[in-house]
Amino acid sequence: MSPVLSTLPGTQGIPRGWVRQDFPGGALCVPQRLAATAGDAWFDPGRPGAIPVGEGGRQAAWFVDGIHGPAVLRHYRRGGLRARFGRESYLWLGQARVRAIAESRVLGLLRDAGVRVPEPLGAAWWRAGLMYRNAILVARIAGAQALASRLDRADPAEVARVIAALHDAEVWHADLNAFNILFDDQDRIWLIDFDRARLGPVSARARHENLLRLRRSLVKVAGARGEAWWNELARS
Repeated sequence: MSPVLSTLPGTQGIPRGWVRQDFPGGALCVPQRLAATAGDAWFDPGRPGAIPVGEGGRQAAWFVDGIHGPAVLRHYRRGGLRARFGRESYLWLGQARVRAIAESRVLGLLRDAGVRVPEPLGAAWWRAGLMYRNAILVARIAGAQALASRLDRADPAEVARVIAALHDAEVWHADLNAFNILFDDQDRIWLIDFDRARLGPVSARARHENLLRLRRSLVKVAGARGEAWWNELARS
């Protein structure tokens, strides 16, 4: 592999201090501290000990362990009508536009802003002509439980404050749902899955759209109980 160190923020889209390593058919990027041990096998869902994530993830996420520590591996996969054009294939528009790279940048920005999101551990992509596939590796949240599983023990006001902090950090979440809000083993709230997130000031309308997306998800998984919980959040 040939490492290429990105020393400036935004250089070819790679997060500051990350290293690119090429392999046959693709490339990966990891924080420099992991460069000596990283390889494309990190992004293989068939790696030893990989366990499918039970909730969310479009059946494309796995719990994995390794030198990088406990982590979650996620391959990007289309949903809905777009899946007809290839569930894992995306049009190549340059390294900076690789979805795993873009999401890693967003996670880094949010962590710098003090918003509790998983640490990005790596991104990889495989090219085939004009198309590519890609995957992201993030640190696992200890004892994580989705909001969908613990409405009776979740404080709507606390969740509302975390969402407000996200928006104040100028990030709009593309899929804020009941499975992308997690609680760890110390009852701290985390936000996950920032694929297609938008950067920049978040208007009042865009904030409300995020909350309405969460409402639809809560109603889908918990019916009237979910709607009642969301109403409390909206009043916070």
